[in-house]
Amino acid sequence: MKNTLPIALSNRHVHLSEEHIKILFGEGHELNKTKDLSQPGQYACEEKIDVVGPKNTLKGVRVLGPARKNTQIEVSLADGFTLGVVPPVRDSGDLAGSPGAKLVGPKGEVQITEGIIAAARHIHMHTADAEDFGVNDKDRVKVRVGGERGLIFENVLVRVHPEYALEMHVDVDEGNAAGVKNGDMVELIK
Repeated sequence: MKNTLPIALSNRHVHLSEEHIKILFGEGHELNKTKDLSQPGQYACEEKIDVVGPKNTLKGVRVLGPARKNTQIEVSLADGFTLGVVPPVRDSGDLAGSPGAKLVGPKGEVQITEGIIAAARHIHMHTADAEDFGVNDKDRVKVRVGGERGLIFENVLVRVHPEYALEMHVDVDEGNAAGVKNGDMVELIK
């Protein structure tokens, strides 16, 4: 049975709906890929927007593609403080009751009533990896980080799909607290 996997730090970013892409970047705009991300089909875009909260603005927040059904802004808890909102720690797509903000692009702006979250720590696993690790989709596990600032992350969601690549995701605040960098190996504890 396998027990180690790579970790990656996720910086603030936004996933936009098709409707919001049109408003922020103009009718007929297509997102421009700058690089592929670790998860198949996901990519960082050339496009950036400003996220305006009640207290402050996060300028130049990277857009990730492809377009999603609902606009979602993923920030750290520290970013939430900067904006003046309290982002709930949620699984991706669980946006009900989360704070909103004004989004400003080069061609327009849109006010969203919800969509800002601090993404819950999670592991992407291919179905074969889940079998190797002895876990199932939606399991919650612990993950040990070694080193000088070692710690154990609890309540880590396992997400299994035949198109996922093996990798744990934490936000920048969590990664910095644990002293990890992209590609470091961590240990899954069932």
